[in-house]
Amino acid sequence: MSEKRVSVNVVDGPVPKHRQLREILLAMIEGELVPDAPVPSERELVARFKVSRATVREAVGRLVAEGRLYRVRGKGTFVAAASIESQMHLSSFTEDMRRRGHKPSTVVLGADETAAPPPARAALGLDVTDRAYRIERLRSADGAPMAHEVSWLPAAPLPGLLERDLTSSVYSILAHDYGRVLDSAAQTVWAEGADPLRARLLRVPPAAPLLVFRKTSYASGRPMEHVTSWYRADRYQVHMTLERTPHLGSGPGHHL
Repeated sequence: MSEKRVSVNVVDGPVPKHRQLREILLAMIEGELVPDAPVPSERELVARFKVSRATVREAVGRLVAEGRLYRVRGKGTFVAAASIESQMHLSSFTEDMRRRGHKPSTVVLGADETAAPPPARAALGLDVTDRAYRIERLRSADGAPMAHEVSWLPAAPLPGLLERDLTSSVYSILAHDYGRVLDSAAQTVWAEGADPLRARLLRVPPAAPLLVFRKTSYASGRPMEHVTSWYRADRYQVHMTLERTPHLGSGPGHHL
């Protein structure tokens, strides 16, 4: 297999200069720089490659849009970590990361038994007087923060859950310790900017894009978990296979 060769200079020719510079920067990202390393400043790139500021801004802007670089206001532009792609299927964070060759880790930020708020209570089919477990965790892959997660589970069918090792897979605990195998789920996904709390936990700038997953999971038809997860959009992407169902219409929500 021949190795891809990239010119180390920007030259006049049929290929636009911003595309040449993008290829040079991409080779640097893939071969020289580590995630979160700074890339040369705009001034340095202009001087080094003898191109205009507009050319530099176009090349860098494209790499930012592609998720290969990210900007921090007042500090510069940095190399983004490679995204982890997830298939849309029912699995725990721990299982998902291990299957993709990453080392998962979890920090439990809080765990208690309390009254569930109305949305979680409705999703779990609880009465006002029923108790629930609230588990808040920070999930990481290869030591880098990936997601902030807040889970609600019904307390009555899961006695002593908070005494278990909640840094491991809760799905495995439910299956092995309680015989509750999660076999289906309903999930909604949207995007939002990181608030100050999640910006600090996930080590991203305030208002950085996050993917938010809200999921209710079931064991034999009974709701057992209602969880909201905020994932770093620069490190996590979702892959979906779509099938056409003509009788349902043509909206995007009809093809999952």
